[in-house]
Amino acid sequence: MSLGDRIRDKLIATKEKWAREGRLLTGEAAAPGARRLPPGQRLTTDWPVLDLGIQPSVSTAEWSLSVSGLVERPIRWNWEDFLSQPQTESVSDIHCVTAWSRYDNSWKGISAKHLLDVVKPRPEVRFVLFHSYDGYTTNLPMAAFADEDVLLAHSWEGQPLPREHGGPVRVVVPKLYFWKSAKWLRQITFLDKDAPGFWEVRGYHNNGDPWTEERYG
Repeated sequence: MSLGDRIRDKLIATKEKWAREGRLLTGEAAAPGARRLPPGQRLTTDWPVLDLGIQPSVSTAEWSLSVSGLVERPIRWNWEDFLSQPQTESVSDIHCVTAWSRYDNSWKGISAKHLLDVVKPRPEVRFVLFHSYDGYTTNLPMAAFADEDVLLAHSWEGQPLPREHGGPVRVVVPKLYFWKSAKWLRQITFLDKDAPGFWEVRGYHNNGDPWTEERYG
């Protein structure tokens, strides 16, 4: 086993242990919008780097996004295709399940609303599954993906999204813990049944609402 594999396995085992122990849970709850900092979170001005020990190097020349499953118009976009779509800029907060939050992140990319208009999911779609270039997956209810503030972001703070934070493209789902905002996005699959992702099958909550402390399932 390589050093990278050992580091990855240790990280996964640690986070699974956190889930079993309910680490960081405060027992508080707050309605979304009632407070800006969710229960159990601490504010930071840094952007900590968290991954599975692998940071895939995907150039914009190599990158592509496939959208498949229960859609009327499956797509496969290269970088030029992606940038030719209507661009959206937004500002939102990050809330990580490891208990840090970062306010006022400036993003640019294409909105989930626009993608849905392009691919036209079928009426029976209930869930979305993201696939990343490092093998990571995470799931969302269709309603969460269709929210007004969800983006497929290629830029952060006016610059191309750094590799360590998921560049060239990552998902941004501001209302949920940030493990739901998959880095290094390569594929989106629309489903009629749920398909829990990497952390969801390892003890983490299937939804991930920070204000009700949905850290673990």
